[in-house]
Amino acid sequence: MSTTRLSDHEIASRLDARSEWSQPGEEIQRTFRFGNFLLAMEFVGAIAAHAERVQHHPDILIRYSRVTLSLSTHDAGGITEKDFEFAAEADRLASAVPANA
Repeated sequence: MSTTRLSDHEIASRLDARSEWSQPGEEIQRTFRFGNFLLAMEFVGAIAAHAERVQHHPDILIRYSRVTLSLSTHDAGGITEKDFEFAAEADRLASAVPANA
């Protein structure tokens, strides 16, 4: 995975492919909504396991059945391909949670 900081154009292009993600500053972010707190926690557990596997750790905000992930590559000082690869996996993990609402 590349840890070279992406240009604004590269970020915009990648965000076009991940329409539910946005760029508030020097990170990409998405809020996932689940049917209840336990489903949200199931997702957070899967995110934590993935983060440990790839050694890339998002900021996580939990509000009952909503989970917001914020991704940035601190070593690169901004957004890298690594963040978009994590975002793709987060989207996949969210779709695997039963009764995702």
